[in-house]
Amino acid sequence: MKILKLEQGTPEWLQARLGCPSGSGFSKLVTSSGTPSSSAETYINQLIAECITGESTFMQKTEWMERGNELEPFARMNYELETDNEVTEVGFCMPDNNLRCGVSPDGLVGDVGGIEIKCPAPSTHVKYLRKGTLPAEYKAQVMGCLWITEREWWDFMSYHPQMPNLLIRVHRDEEYISQLERLVTHACQIIEREVAEIKEKL
Repeated sequence: MKILKLEQGTPEWLQARLGCPSGSGFSKLVTSSGTPSSSAETYINQLIAECITGESTFMQKTEWMERGNELEPFARMNYELETDNEVTEVGFCMPDNNLRCGVSPDGLVGDVGGIEIKCPAPSTHVKYLRKGTLPAEYKAQVMGCLWITEREWWDFMSYHPQMPNLLIRVHRDEEYISQLERLVTHACQIIEREVAEIKEKL
């Protein structure tokens, strides 16, 4: 694993991720059941456009996304107190094989673990609490973190300051990770080829 020491959300971090399939987008390539996602073509087109224009795809932040960013440091401290684990914040992590993809973990834990933190709307947090499992929409992201960081487990935490935490430890699913790696690699190959072909026409 290669770690780019960049603060998440900065222009430098955005530039490093430009045109790269990344953790939050892995679900656009592979579903929670391990099948190719129907949104893959749209996502690949978006990343090709980023490579050619040099501009990140703008995503309008919702009220709850903004609130989540504000609450994340408190959630991280809460996790450290609850588990007695120390979290190390990192920037953008990429695989050692020079594949242009990566993940931006919410933290690495010790030598073998990591953490993904969500601070959702109250009703969404309640939904997660009632189900008590890793939400399907985050399986690709969590497994992607395990794949690229080569770690053994990943804690998923849903945090709301007025409710109990949901804390789920997720272990490696090698079959799923293998399929994720295959589909992400295929997407990276398409992006590289198509960008080169389009640039030749400029």
